[in-house]
Amino acid sequence: MPITKREAASQARPATRPVDGHTILGWREWIAIPSLGIPAIKAKVDTGARTSALHAFYIEAFREQGRERVRFGMHPLQNREDIAVDCVADVLDQRLVSDSGGHTEMRYVIKAPIRLGDQEWPAEMTLTNRDTMKFRMLLGRSALWGRYLVDPHISYAAGRLPRAAYRKHRA
Repeated sequence: MPITKREAASQARPATRPVDGHTILGWREWIAIPSLGIPAIKAKVDTGARTSALHAFYIEAFREQGRERVRFGMHPLQNREDIAVDCVADVLDQRLVSDSGGHTEMRYVIKAPIRLGDQEWPAEMTLTNRDTMKFRMLLGRSALWGRYLVDPHISYAAGRLPRAAYRKHRA
């Protein structure tokens, strides 16, 4: 008899138990990007995507002290356009990226430390409007490589959203 998703999640290895030196993640995880002012964002762990993608509903490029930078706004929580975070980052690159539907788009690429559970490391991410997508971020395989294994049967192996993460934004 097949087991339910709830039973599978309860039997899953916790994110802190390494397998062959790698931590187990679920197919979706809460991460933080502190340097961008993002205390929590739900990310789909997408091994089919090479580079991570971060939601940006507006993007403005500018130069500051000889560096190319980008200012962008993002809605970190699904279905919550009333919560917005304004971010600024150095531009690492601009790349032509193909999405899963085969459409190509020139995107800015930034690099910022991301935090997942008790680990933090720098990761490249492209900026694109993900308003129509369920997840505001895709965590691509380049960010996962050498650190994690993905178990598609579980979610939030590294922990749930901290309740206070966006409390100041709520009415």
